[in-house]
Amino acid sequence: MCGIGGITLMPPGPIKSEWLNAFLQNLGHRGPDDCGWVSWYRGRCRQGRGVEHDLVGELLFVHRRLSILDLSDAGHQPMSSPDGRYWITFNGEIYNYVELREELKALGQTFRSNSDTEVLLAAYTKWGIQCLNRLVGMFAFAVIDIQRRSLVLARDFFGIKPLFYSFWQEGIAFCSEIMPLLKLPGVSREVNPQRLYDYLYSGLTDHGVETLFAQVRQLPAAHYLEVPMDDARSSELVRYWDIDRAQRVDVSVNEAAKRIRELFLDSVRLHLRSDVPVGAALSGGIDSSSIVSAMRQLEPNLNIHTFSYVAEDPRISEERWVDLVGKEERLQTHKIYVSSGDLLADMDRLIGEQGEPFSSTSMYAQWRVFQSAREAGIKVMLDGQGADELLAGYPNYRVSRISSLLSAGRINEALRLARRVSTAGGWWKLILRAAMRMAPANLQNGLRRMLGRNTMPSWLNRGWFAEHGVKVVDVTPICGPHFLREELYQTLTATSLPQLLRYEDRNSMAFSIESRVPFLTPALVQYIQALPESHLVAADGTSKAVFRQAMRGIVPDAILDRNDKVGFPTPEQDWLSSQRLVVRRILGGEPARNIAALNVTNLLRDWEGMMQGTQRVDAPVWRWINLILWTKKFAVAIE
Repeated sequence: MCGIGGITLMPPGPIKSEWLNAFLQNLGHRGPDDCGWVSWYRGRCRQGRGVEHDLVGELLFVHRRLSILDLSDAGHQPMSSPDGRYWITFNGEIYNYVELREELKALGQTFRSNSDTEVLLAAYTKWGIQCLNRLVGMFAFAVIDIQRRSLVLARDFFGIKPLFYSFWQEGIAFCSEIMPLLKLPGVSREVNPQRLYDYLYSGLTDHGVETLFAQVRQLPAAHYLEVPMDDARSSELVRYWDIDRAQRVDVSVNEAAKRIRELFLDSVRLHLRSDVPVGAALSGGIDSSSIVSAMRQLEPNLNIHTFSYVAEDPRISEERWVDLVGKEERLQTHKIYVSSGDLLADMDRLIGEQGEPFSSTSMYAQWRVFQSAREAGIKVMLDGQGADELLAGYPNYRVSRISSLLSAGRINEALRLARRVSTAGGWWKLILRAAMRMAPANLQNGLRRMLGRNTMPSWLNRGWFAEHGVKVVDVTPICGPHFLREELYQTLTATSLPQLLRYEDRNSMAFSIESRVPFLTPALVQYIQALPESHLVAADGTSKAVFRQAMRGIVPDAILDRNDKVGFPTPEQDWLSSQRLVVRRILGGEPARNIAALNVTNLLRDWEGMMQGTQRVDAPVWRWINLILWTKKFAVAIE
């Protein structure tokens, strides 16, 4: 787990020391254990470990190392193949590196280290870009083929590890984080208007190739970018893997549970490979409890440290579930308590480390969890990210399941499910929502506009967005007849999961911790996506049904029998209300008034209405605050 960066220049020219320093210093938290760089000019390479005087060259690779596997200097990067033809700078972990190394050895490859980096480079040397589909891991890397004068940037299957890039000076610059790219000449801090609207209106970030910075892109998950050294702008973006949505696995729940149990335990086993201590995040829900219980099953004598955010509000606190799992699995539990004052004290640092705005204050609670792990000396953490998007864990997925039943003509089953999961007799509302999803897109959007949705809020400057060609985004309909399966695909690949993975990466790396997500392997995801929808949302409305059965005998029954879905909430409304004077200063201050996309007068009116009780304190407030502080922190141009 590391930080990587690099630049190409064509024609070759000066590589200024401040550019190199921007990479090394700004990525230091991602790799505090070692650093290195290599540059090329006229077929010759030059290497170093610190900032040098200005260089001259056509290519620079930079690396900051967080040592997890093979802690010796043999794992130093950038790393070259024995013949010097290939060089790599790599961020992430290849969990099946042991198996790949044995396969490569049988083909005549020799190794000088025990690092997964060397295995990845050898795999690339042997199989080329086809090696990607042999990997089990999380990764973002750059490989240069000196002979072919071709640079390849690659990102893992789900986008667990980040990789940003920008075209500049007839070349390309890439990095694990955005800030070093903004320090390069010609890379502006101008905002991307469409992405700004998406964030402010719906909280959506991290989707597709664009970012909130107009000139900075991100490599999408499961893609690679091939960059010709002599013509960077002719780069080709290629998708190398996708979930096969046509695949079906028609097996009984018992058979599916058995296979999922095998796949999940094997994934956790691989994710435990480390030469440093491994801990876990524990919320007390099914996903995190399954991970720590699997760790105990696989390693009976392992000293497992877990870290849990405990909300002050008893309505959303999961402390009793944390205690139950902690006692059952003999865990060293660490509890983290957070207040609005804590958020205020750490807000500037948190926003800086995230790089782009984020959707809610829950990210701060997660940030504090990783801070606590760092203080306890833990360097690797396992986390349940992705399980809800994979296994239909959120309540809204039940609506998609009802849509599937209605589409198949199974009306009585749809009605029974709606009645089982509704509250206060509101089953008919669920049926209407489900039926609405089956309507054509234009009809769905027309109905939403009639209800006052899909219209631009008054606190946005409509003229500014119109001037910048922003599209007021309508609903992208989920296609039937398998509505649940399609919605899970969308949340895994385009909406929910990409942004959650970004938050987790930045929060963990802020404290030089490698966060691993065992639910996200191609084999496990593909298998579950191919199962019948009824295996995920049962007839009685039970979510994650097949996974609950798969974990029987491993996870405490009391956890598996939970029907409440808490998520990872913070008392955001209470926090913002308790800091109302600070919030008022932020919303009405000069930085806010300098943001042409906002109508500050209306924004302040809405805020005052919330404080007087005439309007509910809701999600947009944090987005307002985050945007204002982000534009100030990064000197973003929104004019």
